[in-house]
Amino acid sequence: MKKLDVITFGEAMAMFMANEQGPLHEINGFTKELAGAETNVAIGLARLGVQSAWVSKVGRDPFGTFIMNRLQEENVNIDGVLYDEHHSTGFQMKSKVTEGDPDVFYFRKNSAASHLNIGDFHHTYFNSAAHLHMTGIPLALSQETREFAQYALTFMKKAQKTVSFDPNLRPSLWSSQEEMIKVTNETAKQANYVLPGIHEGELLTGYKQPEDIASYYLDSGVEVVVIKLGEQGAYFKTSYEEGTVAGFEVPHVVDTVGAGDGFACGLLSGLVKGKSIWDSIRRGNAIGALAVGTKGDNDGYPTEKELQSYLQSHAQGVK
Repeated sequence: MKKLDVITFGEAMAMFMANEQGPLHEINGFTKELAGAETNVAIGLARLGVQSAWVSKVGRDPFGTFIMNRLQEENVNIDGVLYDEHHSTGFQMKSKVTEGDPDVFYFRKNSAASHLNIGDFHHTYFNSAAHLHMTGIPLALSQETREFAQYALTFMKKAQKTVSFDPNLRPSLWSSQEEMIKVTNETAKQANYVLPGIHEGELLTGYKQPEDIASYYLDSGVEVVVIKLGEQGAYFKTSYEEGTVAGFEVPHVVDTVGAGDGFACGLLSGLVKGKSIWDSIRRGNAIGALAVGTKGDNDGYPTEKELQSYLQSHAQGVK
């Protein structure tokens, strides 16, 4: 089986983006795009020349076909995606904004992806990958996807693979905030790399300072904690070093969705390519900055050539 650099899993959806501003119920025109935190990462990595794969279930419907075709176009390996004959592919609607966070409404309950289960796990396929990237979203979709996530994490760790975890909190998917915090932290503490946003870190740990948030996970055995600080860049801490890597100035923020996933693409691609944690985080900061300048979830993700050009022309970043 072909060797993979990074494998991930989760739910992809068709996304209908409003073509004009205003309440979604008043909008008549939409543009169809692909949405999903894990597919964002897989696509971003593939554009950077990293061999990435995405695992899930999709319905045998137009949305499922659309997702599969888009990922193939982006050179993401989808050999591990299964068709569900009984459940549909989820979708979402997203408002148009000129800055800040758009309104997003999900139609994903009982979707095909929410029925991904341990019986669907392909041991040889996952073992062909050097690294597993996870988010907290499958932990919230269903008991089945939560069990799949734990099984995948345990399998990859036993196989001496590295695992990264981005909490990517979706409070609306959880029965309570207490459950969200408990389950998310249980999973995060088993990963090698944990990548929360600063506000996620505060909620999950109760600490406000990046240093304290990082120590919370390091004390549980995590090797590297990287905390996303928005335009200020990112703070990281390991058992032997720590620091803040400056962000990049963005003249005009169009849409913040996908910035965190873009950061993961830069970071993971850097580590895969053997770069230092400092250089890898700088790559992540750059892609995050590029992402917020475009309207789609992953429209701003660059190729390796485009990323290098951006890094060379934006040497200083935000102080």
